Amino acid sequence: MGKGRSAVETDILVIGAGQAGLSAAYHLRRRGLAPGPGFTVLDANPGPGGAWRHRWDSLTFGAAHALHDLPGMPLGTPDPAEPASAVVTRYYERYERRFGLDVVRPVSVSAVSADSAGSGSRLSVRAADGRGWQARVVINATGTWDRPYWPYYPGRESFGGRQLHTRDFRSVAEFAGQQVLVVGGGTSAVQFLLQLHRAGVGTLWSTRRPPEFTLRPFDAEWGRAVEAKVSARTRAGLPPLSVVSATGLPLTDEYRRGIEDSVLISRGPIDRLTETGVVFADGSEESVDTVLWATGFRAALDHLAPLRLREPGGGIRMDGVRVVREPRLLLVGYGESSSTLGATRAGRAAALAALQQVATEVLPR
Repeated sequence: MGKGRSAVETDILVIGAGQAGLSAAYHLRRRGLAPGPGFTVLDANPGPGGAWRHRWDSLTFGAAHALHDLPGMPLGTPDPAEPASAVVTRYYERYERRFGLDVVRPVSVSAVSADSAGSGSRLSVRAADGRGWQARVVINATGTWDRPYWPYYPGRESFGGRQLHTRDFRSVAEFAGQQVLVVGGGTSAVQFLLQLHRAGVGTLWSTRRPPEFTLRPFDAEWGRAVEAKVSARTRAGLPPLSVVSATGLPLTDEYRRGIEDSVLISRGPIDRLTETGVVFADGSEESVDTVLWATGFRAALDHLAPLRLREPGGGIRMDGVRVVREPRLLLVGYGESSSTLGATRAGRAAALAALQQVATEVLPR
């Protein structure tokens, strides 16, 4: 802890105030815990909205992935043309205020460790600015936004144009008159390609595998099947699958038109980048001004490194939302709970598991 600072004690500490973290906090509040000694929510952002507050303005609510209601307060029917960032930020702000969640921000958590120095069975949480907390149970809901994945290809370091990741995208206006290579097989890549094309920007698309468009409806049955597939990996201690590998791409009318217009036609995998462009695996070469890496994110869990949670397979072995190696740590927004619907359900499961853990600890032995 920082010099002269003592750790704040709380029974349950929630790290992250996105969909999963707010869901967990709601269920803790509903079951009688008071902010402060009962539970504390930390968030790295300066205000409400989670990762959504950082999304580009051209990502409208209508074009975004479906956002599921938080428990106890429906989102309503926002204007589909309004930026998703504005819709979600406003919704989360109202939600925090209505249920008195008292989120502490901004707090960038740098480390969570098992504290054996006179604090019993508590976990120690340290922030980058020196503040500290000790908790009987930690619910980690830090999501993925802070860990963009940048795959390596030969020549990437010598490419002379601009390179940016999904999280750095702001507006198609930045790419006027350019040829843009979009890399990635997920929904973000497809939406970027269509936006750029509509703005008159030249595009190329690269995916490691052929795009997996599907006519299957993304309904509750589909959701359960995807979650079961992802859960099997996390229970085995393997890293979660990427979203698109588990879901595929919905073949909407808009995407169908993009295919017909030759916008959503992948050139296949990259072999290497050059100073001025790209060479694809089939040997063809194209000049490129910008590479937009729409290659997804990984779980933002570096602050959990002191707990040594990784299995030989590279993932964290899970039993539902509970970490097998450290039962006092619950992970939400990880693996099967990384979707907004999964995160909402996992928040409730984590809250109930945390309450059970605390009750077990305080009961006389």
